Formats: sequence, C-alpha cells, structure tokens
Amino acid sequence: MSENKAEPPSARLMLMTPSIGRAADFADVLSAACAAGEIAAVIARLSPASEPELSARTLLPLVQQRNIAFLLEDRAALAAKIGADGAHLSGTQMLRESLPMLKPGLIAGAGGLASRHDAMLAAELDADYVMFGEPDAAGKSPSFTAVVERVAWWAEIFEIPCVAVAETADQALELARAGADFIALGAAVWRDPQRIESVIAEAAARISAPGQIA
Repeated sequence: MSENKAEPPSARLMLMTPSIGRAADFADVLSAACAAGEIAAVIARLSPASEPELSARTLLPLVQQRNIAFLLEDRAALAAKIGADGAHLSGTQMLRESLPMLKPGLIAGAGGLASRHDAMLAAELDADYVMFGEPDAAGKSPSFTAVVERVAWWAEIFEIPCVAVAETADQALELARAGADFIALGAAVWRDPQRIESVIAEAAARISAPGQIA
C-alpha cells in the first residue's frame, strides 16, 4: 500500500469587481478577465450611483455565457429578479434578511464576518460559503497572517466552503494550501488594466495544484 499522502484539492478562483459605475465602460474589461483563467464566480459590486438593474443586466450575460456564476453584492432581490446565480451578503443580519429571497435555488454567500462567531452564525443560517479577508467599509483589510489562520481553522472543522481574499498569486497559493476552497481576487486584479489577464492567469496557475508548487 502506498504511503504517499493525497494531494490537497485545488482551490478555484473568484473575482470581486471594483465598484462599477457605468457597466458599459466595464464590460470589455470583465469579459477579458473572465477569459483569463478558470473562474468559478464573479461578485459584481455596483456603485450606489449606478443604475443597478441596467448595470446588472448588462454584465450578467458576459459572465454566465462562460458558465461562471454571477453574484451581486448586497442585492439579493435584484439577483433573484434578473436571473443571477445569487448574492454575496455583508454581515449576518443581511444574510438572514436575504435568505428568503434566495433560497432554495440561488447562492447566498456570507462576507463581512468580523469574528469566528459571525462565521459560525453564517453557517448556522445556511450560507453557501463564508468569506475571509475582504476589506472593511473603510477599505482596510485584516492582516494576511490572520486570514491564513482563519482559513486553516475553518477548513479543519467545517464543511461549508470557505472563500479567502488574496492580493497576489503568492497569497493565493498560501491560502489554497491553508485549505481555502475558493480564492477571491479583488483590487489587485484591476489595479493595472494592462495586467488584468496576466494577474488572473498567474493566480490560476499557482493554485491549480498547491501541494506540488514550491
């Protein structure tokens, strides 16, 4: 009998968009990003100043035509109305309030979880995933070390998928090794328009087999 340990399962990528004002101005960028690697889901963040329904309807087919889940941040009712795949919800209260609009057919993801208790409460409420590492309302992210620790804790105890936010390909790899099921790429992807595709492709390559990459 072989004593080689099984390789850990590879994580999958998600994309978190910047705050979108005019969807038409972002459509080509999003299409290119979705084609740059194997993406499981896109979390679309619509600016309060945008026309949310028009923006969502513009972007949704660009994502879904590639068999990528299209999730709206904090807009459960709109997600259900336009045929999105679900919503990413900030905090346990919004999750609780949004579940009747999304379940059983749509994804209800939980973010904005400030503590382990919040994450466990989201699980009890039947969230489809929990997210660790996203910036707060002021744009401040938790320390990367804290995110890795939170991911490792969750992966060891819970079965509900864990999404971890990464800013670089190296961070994506470390979070995948810690046990994250999904790696969400945020601001780092969109910072340099000329490098969007290469940043995504590099992260996808790094997490494809985390146990085999030095």
